[in-house]
This record gives sequence, C-alpha cells and structure tokens, in this order.
Amino acid sequence: DGYSQLSAYERKRLKNITENAKFFAALKLHESAARLHQIATKRPSHVTKRAKPKKAEDETVRRRSMRLQRVEPSGIPMPEMPAQPGAEEYPQVPAGPLPMVPEDQMGDSKLTEDLLTTWMRISEVLLVIITNVLMMLSRYQDSLNSMVLSEDNIKKIVKYRVSSMAIHPSESIIFVAAGDKSGQIGLWNVNSKSEEGAHVFIPHNYLVSCMHFSPFNPAHLLSLSNETLRCGDVTRAVFDEICRSEESLSSFDFLEDNASTAIVGHWDGDVAVVDRRTPGTSSELSADIGFKRTRTVHVHPVNKQYFIAAGSVDVCIYDVRYLKSNGNKPVSSLKGHTKSVASAYFSPVTGNRVVTVCADDKLRHNNNTGRWLTRFRAIWDPKQEDCFVVGSMARPRQIEVFQDTGKLLHSFYNLDCLGSVCSINVVHPSKNILVGGNSSGRLHVF
Repeated sequence: DGYSQLSAYERKRLKNITENAKFFAALKLHESAARLHQIATKRPSHVTKRAKPKKAEDETVRRRSMRLQRVEPSGIPMPEMPAQPGAEEYPQVPAGPLPMVPEDQMGDSKLTEDLLTTWMRISEVLLVIITNVLMMLSRYQDSLNSMVLSEDNIKKIVKYRVSSMAIHPSESIIFVAAGDKSGQIGLWNVNSKSEEGAHVFIPHNYLVSCMHFSPFNPAHLLSLSNETLRCGDVTRAVFDEICRSEESLSSFDFLEDNASTAIVGHWDGDVAVVDRRTPGTSSELSADIGFKRTRTVHVHPVNKQYFIAAGSVDVCIYDVRYLKSNGNKPVSSLKGHTKSVASAYFSPVTGNRVVTVCADDKLRHNNNTGRWLTRFRAIWDPKQEDCFVVGSMARPRQIEVFQDTGKLLHSFYNLDCLGSVCSINVVHPSKNILVGGNSSGRLHVF
C-alpha cells in the first residue's frame, strides 16, 4: 500500500526486503555476540601445517618458474582444474564444521571479534526501500563518473591470486569477502581504516571458485571449492559443510529465494542439485548435461526453474524440473563460440539477456589473460538491466563497463593506484560501489 506506482518487480523486491527484516529481527542475532567472543578466542586444534620437505643434499640447480624468468608461456593450453596445493605452502583442512578462527591469529582475539560482530550487525536488518532501481542511462553514466579509487581503499587481504569475490548488501558498511587459489577466504571491513580491518580464514584446501552471501540471510557466506561447498555462519562463528563430493566442484547458484537449494557445476561437466535442509553432505541429484566441462552455472532471476551452464564452447539453458541422471536436453543453446567459454550470466532483473566471456575476444575485447591471471568473468551490474562489468588487459590497467549493445560506457582506472589486471569484480546491489581483485590477493574499491 502506498507504492502502487512501483513496477511488479519493485513491489516484489520491497515485499522480500520487508519479510527478511522481520526474519532477522526474530533471530535476535545480537544474542550471538557472546558466542562469537568464546569461539574467536579458541585456537583451531585440527588445522595444521604440513611440514616442509627436506631438500636433497646433492641438489645444485634450483628450478625457477617461467613467470619469474619472464619467459612467455608456450602455446600449449594449461589445464584449468586447480592443481593440488603444494605440501609446503597450504594447510590441511578437515571435513565437517570449522570454527571461524583466523589463520594468523596470535593472542588477543578482540580484532577478529570486532570484524565478525560487524558482519553480524549489518546482517540483522536490511530494510531498504528502493523506488527507482532501473536508472536512465545518462543518470547511470553520471553515477559511474562519480566513483573513484583512493589508496585507503586498496588492501591485500588474501595471500594468493583472487579467484572469487562477494559483497555484503549492507548500505551502511562496505564488507567484502574474497577467496584465493589456495583455499583462503579474506573478510574486509572497508570502512575500518585500521590495519586490522581484514582477517584471513582457511575453510578450504583448494581454489575458492565461487562465493555468495545468502540473499535470504546475509549472515551466511557460502563458498565453493574443489571438494566442498561450505556456509560460513557468523551467528555461530562456524564454517558448516553443506556438500562434499568426490568430483571436482566448479560453481554454484541458489535455486530459490530462501537459498535452501542450489545448483552446483562440476569440472567434469555434470551438474548436481543440493538441498541444505536434508541431512548429510551428498547431493540430491547428479545429472549429465552433455558438457565436457562446466565452469559456471547461473539461475534465472525470475523463472528460477531455469539455469544456464557454460563450459568448453557450450552455453545452454536447462529446466531443473526435468533433470535426470542422463539424456538431458537443453531448453535453449547459444551457438557461435569458437573457443573456451569462461562464464555466462543472466541479466539481473528480467533475465532476458545473457552475457558470456569467451577466449575468442568478441566485443573487440581482449580476454586473453594467459596462465598467470584468473580468467575474466563479465558480471551484470545488479542495478542496471543492460550494463555489465568486465576486467581488461588494456593499459593503463582498468575495469570496463559495457552496454549490451557493445558500447563502452566507462573505464575505471587510476594511474597512481591501479597498476594491475583485475580479473574478478563484484558490484554492490544498491550502492555505487565496485570492487576489483587482482592476482596478488589485492582488492581495489571504487
């Protein structure tokens, strides 16, 4: 009532926000702060470092990587599946729930408690009324021009190459999560200007390829790695294990607004349906969709029975209601890609558009990242139905915004502060905030 001028989409969004606010208020999350203090003070007893192997005494020649020697890679494509981490570098992470204790915590846990309490507090109420989600293009370009990067908003929060990111929907605090190739997840309160505004956790053994804050409860951060899908629940300060698989996992997306079920892609091409409400860590269904490799899956924003899968040269839409173990046929297929496809995503409001990234460099856009950089993924701006953001190999280093017509709308760059390629990017759902992640674990917030 009182919002009859809003579109059907905006009325539905407002209803969901209101219901979520009531849900969070009922949770009484503030009562969990004491539990955070108890858990944060505990040291993890079962996450241990492997011992470094002793060097052979007769070793005389030290091998150096092609990157350190500044030698161009050969034309032979490298396998995309994450390699098993070296014993001397990465921790061993056991199965099952893990306490939210930072990897480098020494002594005083107050700083960790502050970060987790901030995450919990901004997740309690997200009652935001947005009456004009879809901006006019000229107004949208003005908003892009107003976004800047400063040295205060650049921080290295994970040790290795950024492979996935998620941004919390809070409008009061900029809170970002980033995963790297070793299984680390860094949490950063950008508004905290102290050196301790970020902490690193290790809930995975392998590259973190996909992350989302739950749209139903942003106190939950779901992250996917090669072997497992976990849910970081800040109200209990635990990384729960939702799904564990013998097959290598590549990506996931929620099938419902309440985030209780998800579609999960596998590197070997299959997809699986996971239900968080059922006991155990196995999937409900595994389906062969005819792909040699599935890199990303994404659910339609309106008709959630449909999801799009991308991998190799394939981009196809499937109906989850008719998935079976074998013999699945796509509802629709996007033909024309001649090289490997890195990602495919529906547009955020209607789902009437799909943006893909392919190594064939269409849109006159250089996607040829080579072996040292995370592959680009073009992502839609959640606030704009027909505009998407993608990394760039151009110099000066920049992040580009395109319209679906192929028109370049804006380039984000800063000659003093941005000197690297940002392969992975994420855009805030309601504010003018863009975060770019590079291959040294550093985030840049425009």
